[in-house]
Amino acid sequence: MKEIPRGTLQEQTFYEQVGGEETFRRLAHRFYEGVAEDPLLRPMYPEGDLGPAEERMALFLMQYWGGPRTYSENRGHPRLRMRHAPFTVDRAAHDAWLRHMRDAVDSLDLSEAHRDELWRYLTYAAASMINTPD
Repeated sequence: MKEIPRGTLQEQTFYEQVGGEETFRRLAHRFYEGVAEDPLLRPMYPEGDLGPAEERMALFLMQYWGGPRTYSENRGHPRLRMRHAPFTVDRAAHDAWLRHMRDAVDSLDLSEAHRDELWRYLTYAAASMINTPD
């Protein structure tokens, strides 16, 4: 049997490992189902329909985790803090966001390792969006 030289097998991205586009679309959809009913978070989305925000989140997360670069091609650099600056993001908003995101992450059929890695990023991202002291 011929040995495969090291470094010749391409490693799958996190995006591919967790199921690709479908997984991130399901995550964003479940998250925004919660946001739609949340009295604290819903006013932060001025659009009557949450669909555009759901699409932006799905595309951003797909790109972040190694999928297509559609988000940047359409919107440029993510600049998450700048994009969230017009909104009051305090500890209560942070907690509400994470509550809905936890539900969304838990609704996916991910391995414990993938779930933990995704959650670490999401909790970091949520904390970095806080722009108003309690």
